[in-house]
Amino acid sequence: MGIPGERIDRLFALAREAVVDDEYDRSREYVRLARRIAERNRCGVPRAFERKTCDGCDVYLRPGKTSRVRLQPGHVVVRCLECGTTARYPHDRRRTDD
Repeated sequence: MGIPGERIDRLFALAREAVVDDEYDRSREYVRLARRIAERNRCGVPRAFERKTCDGCDVYLRPGKTSRVRLQPGHVVVRCLECGTTARYPHDRRRTDD
């Protein structure tokens, strides 16, 4: 991981802290800046962060505060409370106690 990756990690950490402090506009700016750095340096946003941000309004998603998470058969539904965007991710619930 080079300098762009370190900056992206730091910006997502700052976005997380901004959501905790109820400063959603500042969180949006951090996420937008991190995505711009990733785009400019062609390194991409890490997948862990990709699913923690809203594609519609760029706010950092925190369950219970800025998003609602529901389990459906076969997928997870994440709804942003700021803009109403819904994202569905595949989920395979396998039994591990076999």
